[in-house]
Amino acid sequence: MKKLFAGIFAFAVMAVVGSASVSAQMMGMKDYNPMVGGAAMYRTKDIVDNAINSADHTTLVAAVKAAGLVETLKSKGPFTVFAPVNGAFKKLPEGTVEMLLKPENKAMLTKVLAYHVVAGNFDSKAIVKAIKKGNGTAEFKTVAGGKLWAMLDGDKVVLKDEKGGMSTVTIADVRQSNGVIHVIDSVVLPN
Repeated sequence: MKKLFAGIFAFAVMAVVGSASVSAQMMGMKDYNPMVGGAAMYRTKDIVDNAINSADHTTLVAAVKAAGLVETLKSKGPFTVFAPVNGAFKKLPEGTVEMLLKPENKAMLTKVLAYHVVAGNFDSKAIVKAIKKGNGTAEFKTVAGGKLWAMLDGDKVVLKDEKGGMSTVTIADVRQSNGVIHVIDSVVLPN
């Protein structure tokens, strides 16, 4: 009964405080993962299988399929993926997504998507540690070969791309079987 009450209390706290801001360790929940796009994200599933279930990532999933990156993102990894929500793609100039999804632009689409991926498993603690070690800025090399910079804006991690664009991590530490996803509010772009 005590365990049941603790579980119900933990669920109530998550609902009140918000799933992205409650620490799993504080609540003693080893398998906790924040909900993304209205769907549960499972640590036992890979990046692609979880992203497919997120209503907030339908554009990203379509782009990953069009670029032929499904098998890569289903592989062992580990990968850290900065996953833009559908609204992030809508911030791009009109017609950009449609242009990128054309078969003749597959190389450009692949470069943009691979720019959102860093080899390794960088959870928010590792990113913040790198930011502090870098005196306020951490530099990450993306799978596309470009650079992304991370910094803090209050308690939020913000990314700066090679074009000077900024994106904020809105949901951190969505753990996958082959890495971790951080949901971002803007598409980051390579040179």
